[in-house]
Amino acid sequence: MIVTIYLFILTYFILGGLCFYYIYRNKEAHIAAKNRVKFISYFIIIHILFFSIIFNPMVFYYLALLIILGSLADMIKLFRQSGYAKKGFFTFSLLLFIVFSGGFICFSRMDKNLVLFTFLIVSVFDAFSQISGQLLGRNRLFPSVSPGKTLEGLIGGALIAIASAYMLKGLAGISSLNTFLLVSGIILFAFTGDAVTSLYKRKYRVKDFSNLIPGHGGFLDRFDSLVAGATFITILDFLGI
Repeated sequence: MIVTIYLFILTYFILGGLCFYYIYRNKEAHIAAKNRVKFISYFIIIHILFFSIIFNPMVFYYLALLIILGSLADMIKLFRQSGYAKKGFFTFSLLLFIVFSGGFICFSRMDKNLVLFTFLIVSVFDAFSQISGQLLGRNRLFPSVSPGKTLEGLIGGALIAIASAYMLKGLAGISSLNTFLLVSGIILFAFTGDAVTSLYKRKYRVKDFSNLIPGHGGFLDRFDSLVAGATFITILDFLGI
């Protein structure tokens, strides 16, 4: 089972790599190089998280704590750099972040199969939303908040994530109908988390939180969707659904 899932991941990386090559094949050398760095760092991150979930879930728990602490540092850093501007907005954002952080930490201690299922769905949705948007994107969803997000990217990422969920539903041990409902909720929360993070950055007039993760930015730039998607699973667990 582990080998099959890993081959699933590698297949998606190969497909994603081919798509990114096609997208950036005629771009300037420095832009193509930046994309390669982003792809390689994403490959490393996915592997670290994947193997931590598979072989030692406690390691994933500590990584979740690291992600939360790093994300909190990202938020505070921007607030300080702004001269402590927009205090009300920052306070609301911080409270919202605390709620989602709690959800993410609780999620990290759940059954590892459900954790792995959610992690893979968010990763697929993240990657192929970007690919679909760059290949097909025409209609921007939030031009003033996140110019890169398009309707076509959202639909493309969602369709591939849903198809992937049916291939992986044995991990979660749920029916076809419940698979659709579960993955739809994960996608909705993941997308919302990404959009809210983009809004926070625009309020403080930055593109990325930091340059800590090559090609991606800071912790929240990379993990906002995962934190939000995981929180949806925690909510379901809390409600006993």
